[in-house]
Amino acid sequence: MSRRPHHNHGHGHPHGARPPRVFESPPPGTAVYTGATRTEDVTVWAIDWDRDHFEQLDADVVEQCRRFRDSAVPTWVRVEGIHRVEVIEAVGALFGLHPLVIEDIVNVQQRPKVDDYGDYLFLVIKLAHLAAETGEVTFSQVSLVLAKSYVISFQEAPEELFDYLQDSIKEGRAKLRTMGPDYLAYRLMDVVVDHYFTVLEELGERIEDLEDEMLLRPHRRRLPAVHDLKRGLMATRRMVWPLREVVASLDRLESPLIRRETHIYFKDLYDHAIQTIEMIENQLELISGMHDLYLSALNNRMNEVMKVLTAISVVFLPLNLIAGIYGMNFEHMPELGWRWGYAWALGLMALVATGSLLTLKRRRWL
Repeated sequence: MSRRPHHNHGHGHPHGARPPRVFESPPPGTAVYTGATRTEDVTVWAIDWDRDHFEQLDADVVEQCRRFRDSAVPTWVRVEGIHRVEVIEAVGALFGLHPLVIEDIVNVQQRPKVDDYGDYLFLVIKLAHLAAETGEVTFSQVSLVLAKSYVISFQEAPEELFDYLQDSIKEGRAKLRTMGPDYLAYRLMDVVVDHYFTVLEELGERIEDLEDEMLLRPHRRRLPAVHDLKRGLMATRRMVWPLREVVASLDRLESPLIRRETHIYFKDLYDHAIQTIEMIENQLELISGMHDLYLSALNNRMNEVMKVLTAISVVFLPLNLIAGIYGMNFEHMPELGWRWGYAWALGLMALVATGSLLTLKRRRWL
């Protein structure tokens, strides 16, 4: 026999009141894309290479990459676009990725991190973008899976930065054709970190231009541009700080997935991340001082205006005094009966004005 539900009248809702709605989040491991709406197709490449061999497949379906999964030579599976969750899930199923990894790949709100899943490492990093017209700094997510024989990269948005590495492998340039997947993972991260330098250099030029404008033509309407630059730099710092920790973790990690000869490259990458943070801190100091610079320039401009007004007052106050004296309605003023009294008064005014101007010039007020 079924039991009747127990009603707790002492702690229940008031009569007629509706209980609050509870929004339940999906269970862990549920892949839900959280980025901007995109309509372009998801592109998948599979690349095999060694010193004397190169093969590239532009896969129409993920299943075509199966023969690359257990290849004896290094493999790079490059996925451009993560908005079609079914494609990402198919890649994950083919390479045996954990559901939590798939969930993190399509969730673009992730912070830079590295997770060790034993057979592979999962990394999340952020790629910076600077809008040419507005100067707004935005970020797209790049996820990497590093295994013993392959690297899988997932890009939130199309990005030409990785095309250079793909061409380098194809043309046999540099060390990419002679090194393993761990070195490719380093190069992918190195491209992302180096791009931060490019973005920061462009931001630095904008800061210098704005600083010059503040000095020459201080105006309140330039303050929003200062705040926008500060906001972009602070957002960049929030992405680079955890990225530095990711690189440090990879350097300290004792894993068969990262060979000893590759650790030195991660040390160098860590130094680059430190330099990036130092650039950000220096630019933030410039931005912080720019508001003071604006106030200082405004005060200097106000002082110049006050100096001009003071000089005018110094010149014309004695003239007003002379005109006031001879404008009084007294009957017995000797100068009023002079034939040349008017000319004498004008000459006195001219003499006083000239003396005032010479005094101001001697004191370098003019």
